[in-house]
Amino acid sequence: MLSNEAQELSELLIANGLTVSVAESCTGGSVSRALTSIPGASSYFDCGYITYSNQSKVEMLGVDIQTIKTYGAVSVEVALEMVIGVATKSHSDIAISITGVAGPTGGTLEKPVGMVCFGFSCFDKTSTSRQLFSGDRVSIISQSVSFALRQISFRF
Repeated sequence: MLSNEAQELSELLIANGLTVSVAESCTGGSVSRALTSIPGASSYFDCGYITYSNQSKVEMLGVDIQTIKTYGAVSVEVALEMVIGVATKSHSDIAISITGVAGPTGGTLEKPVGMVCFGFSCFDKTSTSRQLFSGDRVSIISQSVSFALRQISFRF
């Protein structure tokens, strides 16, 4: 099923001749799937990394292990390093990173189920966001994907 957010973003990317790459943790490839489910995705989608483990975040994206030890894998600090890593490795115009707690387990008082951190890189300008979504695992992942795609569309 095609999402409205993915369709709108794909049209913006195509119209502007831009490329996008993604680094996903808690969404497990759902953003990549949304973007590549649209015909013509090869013109704008460069690559997607699914870096679920801390080791893969370090080895594939260049996230500093000390950042993970200090702030935890679910943090805006790690999301920022993830998006910088994917933007650098892909050379895309736009990059997205997502790390969070989709649940139903794994949450803490400081980082409850539904806390998701995002990194965005558009034309070498980076930003982060921390959101708290509610619902079950599928709903949290779906809300995370929609949020990420909307945020990128708003940035250009």
